[in-house]
Amino acid sequence: MTRRRDSDATDRLLRQLVGLVVLAASLALLPALGVALSSASPTPRLLPTLLALIGLTAIASFAAVYVRIRSSRSIISWTGVAMIISLAAAPLNWAIICTAAGVVIAKTLSRMAPLKIAFNAAKDTVVVATSGVTLFALQVTGPLQQPLDYMGALALAYLAAVVMDEILAAPVIAVATGTGVGKLFRDKLDLRLTARGIQLLVALLVLAALQQDPRLLIALPLLLWLLHVTYANWVRAREERTAWQRLAQTTDELNVVDLDEVLSTAVTRAAELFSADEVEVELTDPREATLARGNSGAISFHGPPADAPPTTGTDVPTTLRGHDRGVDVGVLRLRFHGPVRLSDREQYTLSTFASALCTAIRNASAYAELARISARHAHDAAHDPLTGAANRRQLLERGNAQLEQQRESGLSAMLLIDLDHFKEINDTLGHPVGDQVLIRMAERLHTSAEPGDLVARLGGDEFAVLMSGLSAPAMAAHRAQRLIGSLHEPVELDGLRITVEASGGIAVAPGYGGITELLRRADAAMYQAKRAGRRLATYDRLGDRVDAGRLTLGGDLLRAADRPPVAVDFQPIVDLATGEVVAAEALVSTAEAGGADNDPQRPGRLPALTDLVFDEALLAVATWRDAGVDLPVAVNVSAGNLLDPRFSGAVLARVRAHGLPTERLILELTEALTISQLEVVDRVLGQLRDGGVRLALDDFGHGSSSLSLLSRIPIHQLKVDSRLVADMASSPEATAVIRSTVDLARSFHLDVIANGVESEPQRRALWELGCSAGQGNIFARPMPAARLLAVVQRGCDGRPGSLAPPLHESGAVIRLPSARRRNGQVHPERLPHLPA
Repeated sequence: MTRRRDSDATDRLLRQLVGLVVLAASLALLPALGVALSSASPTPRLLPTLLALIGLTAIASFAAVYVRIRSSRSIISWTGVAMIISLAAAPLNWAIICTAAGVVIAKTLSRMAPLKIAFNAAKDTVVVATSGVTLFALQVTGPLQQPLDYMGALALAYLAAVVMDEILAAPVIAVATGTGVGKLFRDKLDLRLTARGIQLLVALLVLAALQQDPRLLIALPLLLWLLHVTYANWVRAREERTAWQRLAQTTDELNVVDLDEVLSTAVTRAAELFSADEVEVELTDPREATLARGNSGAISFHGPPADAPPTTGTDVPTTLRGHDRGVDVGVLRLRFHGPVRLSDREQYTLSTFASALCTAIRNASAYAELARISARHAHDAAHDPLTGAANRRQLLERGNAQLEQQRESGLSAMLLIDLDHFKEINDTLGHPVGDQVLIRMAERLHTSAEPGDLVARLGGDEFAVLMSGLSAPAMAAHRAQRLIGSLHEPVELDGLRITVEASGGIAVAPGYGGITELLRRADAAMYQAKRAGRRLATYDRLGDRVDAGRLTLGGDLLRAADRPPVAVDFQPIVDLATGEVVAAEALVSTAEAGGADNDPQRPGRLPALTDLVFDEALLAVATWRDAGVDLPVAVNVSAGNLLDPRFSGAVLARVRAHGLPTERLILELTEALTISQLEVVDRVLGQLRDGGVRLALDDFGHGSSSLSLLSRIPIHQLKVDSRLVADMASSPEATAVIRSTVDLARSFHLDVIANGVESEPQRRALWELGCSAGQGNIFARPMPAARLLAVVQRGCDGRPGSLAPPLHESGAVIRLPSARRRNGQVHPERLPHLPA
């Protein structure tokens, strides 16, 4: 209804404007008719001239070039030429009458609407009267015997006509098309000025010819028609060239990846390109159904098609289909307030534009889908799939960043929560109910946490809350009490009322160790709470040190109250033939009271310590990779680790959390595993290997279970016991065991690595026996990760990446002892320097 009222108001305004122009024309035409009627009839000499002028004006008005502006057409006619000739060849009153009559005849023959006939006839009548008044003011009155003598006056009269024509036409066209007068004046200004100049030149040339022979006036209509055809072809070619340039520019602007920007550009540019009152693009894909509507100035609606306000007008729809003629993505509609017919060129341009728009929409949709997938993957990588809480990876990343900025943002603290007796819920009510309980617990933690706190699920029934912005350490306990208390409210599930109990440990961020140390302290506090039978405990350094000392050092008393924490060092594993570093092993070292390091201790005896070693080892691998040194790392695990069915999942999650390929981790297994335990660990080891983790059997050759273990465990490497390596020089039996180990490994397609290589003769002997790599003090002692990186980058003898000179120069012919030959055949599986 609003659009209809606007249309009625526009029609009324148009009629009023046309009425004013007709009134102005009447003020000029009626006096001219009065003078003509009061005077004698035209002389026989003047009558043919008047008829010729009427015909000339009719042809000039009929032979017009139409330029469409929305649903209306702007006319560029030759009436200016006819007006100048009429003013020069006849008195002013007859020039006005001939102009009015000729225009009425031409527009009637064109089957123009009566309102438009009245407007065009009235406008041209006022324009010729303006030119006549200008000549009269310059004391020039027709007919002119020598018109070339008055070229300046005629030019000024024509200029006055042009100005009056613009003044009368612009408001009417602006109202009819809904275009601003200023924009309308600028639109195609160069085309109009060119047409006006050509008309003035043609008029003066015609007057020059008539001055030589007035009988040429009879030939003027034909001449004018030929000029019109030439000019119309030029205008058409120019319009087509301009249209293609705009189309090319528009298609370039559509080459963006944001779908909303594509639709906005398509609407505004199509409205300008096709001079439409309104344009809308509707996407019909149910997943992204939307409608964008607007004009060349702005977007008036963008949203679901069902919410779009109604509109009226003449639609020119075009299906949005690509060059491949595939599935339609939607429809493009050009809307005009009145009836309109597009030219063949416009139809082809519209088809090309629709195809380009279809391609742009598909590209933007594909990019948006990729962005959605990427965002979903990024979310999944940082969140627990069951509860939606943050996972360990996000906790580590967020925690490290938060601890770096805590000077400005306040203290940070960690609350580690473990649900007590949760296994009973799973065993009694089933895992689906247990999953729902975990989801409810996560929701309660999110609700009770402060803005800015991070709630994470670390796996199983363990949660963590990273608290930030604490003004004092005591605030952590206050927040933790509220969080733990929220978990103890009973849970209603399918008519069951389930009570959940939880234990928690609080730790305030330490001055060293980062988020890993903070998690370790919170874990220690949580176990302190469990042992004391309390709901919540705050980290106590003394208690933590007693526990850590007892569990990691076998119950020895602490050496000193200020002993630094456990450190993780790395010893390189080196290719025996080339001297190049191929891997590194993570080793745990503790400090004496005096500050000297003890011998490296194998990790794996304490779950918290194992977590620490894994984090340090994987962090070292990531750091080395960023520096361009891609080395796998080996970590020792014990039977106690493998007896935990959650161990494999925790290891794989930890590797992914550090953004590393799983094959960059090697787990070294101790021979202490017994046959009875293998029934338990088979599944865990299979999951680790299937996940990409490489397995090695450590200290092989020591003990009676080696062969049995080798036949059961899906390993990749054998590591020869260091005691066998040490006894090689004095014990032929040790050498025989190593040779047998190599032969056994070859049959299982395994690599053999020697532990405890201390001298160059040992290195060469091991290589000749078939060992591919080794580690020991001959190459490097255990050292921190940063120092190992520097050592590897520096290299040996100008060879970065190596820690020892090669046993043979590249290309040298190698003579192997008989021990390396079998049945007359050399086995070069570990001989990278053999000549081709």
